[in-house]
Amino acid sequence: MKIVVFAGGVGTRLWPLSRKNSPKQFEQIIGDKSTLQLAIDRLSPDFAPSDIYVSTGKKYKDIIFSQLPQIPKENFIFEPEMRDVGPAVGLALALIGKDYPNSPVAILWSDHFVKKERRLREVLKMADNLVKKDPNEIIFIGQRARFANQNLGWIEFGDKKAEIKDTKVFHFKRLIYRPKLEEAESYLKEDNFAWNPGYFVTTPKFMLSQFKEFTPDLYQGLMAIQKAKNTKSFDLVLDKIYPSFEKISFDNAILERVDPKYALVIAADLGWSDIGAWEALKEALEVSSNQNVTKGKVLINDSEDNLVFNYTDQLAVGIDLKGMIVINTDDVLLICSKNSVPKIKKLVESLAGTQNEHLT
Repeated sequence: MKIVVFAGGVGTRLWPLSRKNSPKQFEQIIGDKSTLQLAIDRLSPDFAPSDIYVSTGKKYKDIIFSQLPQIPKENFIFEPEMRDVGPAVGLALALIGKDYPNSPVAILWSDHFVKKERRLREVLKMADNLVKKDPNEIIFIGQRARFANQNLGWIEFGDKKAEIKDTKVFHFKRLIYRPKLEEAESYLKEDNFAWNPGYFVTTPKFMLSQFKEFTPDLYQGLMAIQKAKNTKSFDLVLDKIYPSFEKISFDNAILERVDPKYALVIAADLGWSDIGAWEALKEALEVSSNQNVTKGKVLINDSEDNLVFNYTDQLAVGIDLKGMIVINTDDVLLICSKNSVPKIKKLVESLAGTQNEHLT
């Protein structure tokens, strides 16, 4: 099995820690390693570095090389320009598919938190075996829902197809992107819905056939790039063709169009969380909802349900705080309620063209 870990997002919802020049996946959000390094570490007990690929933007090349010296240089995939997830996934599968068209490939993301790492590796190997038996399949990996999360995608699945070591494999029905709260609450009560981490396993040959069917222009460009791989003209071809691709999400381009008969779902408790926003990070790290989650030099009294991360040598002190997010960096202090976190992205966008643009 080959595994691609994507590390190309900017992550404005984790501003002011995550910025254009150093996005969240390269920062030490949890512990003393970046989330990208943690994503690679959780795979290493069962998967060799030679089978792990990393996809990101070309401008992050130096950061990537310094953080992941164990990954072979030829396993890094650098996008010349960010064109959203559809082209990014297509590029990775086209390049890997030139040499391994029928090999199972897992798609993972670098900015997630997984408590049950061994369980994730078990599920990946199960999906690997399923795809080896039928290379014209895609296996979605779902996280059993812990609460009615309206900020995530969900997967609906149908009847059980098989059971492997007490792990059930279901027929796929559909993907739902960020449902309304009342819809999420109804999904939580059912047994046939799970959160969608965006993890799946398939083969390059099958997935590229879906690109050919649903996005023929993108497919033609990907095939031209694939043809140029391992030739002297590769960089020129990539730099010319890739920036011309339409910006489109992978869900819109492919996944929402795939015939359900080609898809299966493994829904398991991986202890997975999307830590792409501060309130989600708190939920991932907390033991109880009222707990304060802190990092750095922090002192808070008579307070509950707060996340306070201090990245400076200065002591951050809080009294009578409830449901607050406080992020202190060398040049920005962010203070907002947990419910206001979705507004951070708009605030960062509003800084463009102002005297504070350098802080984005």
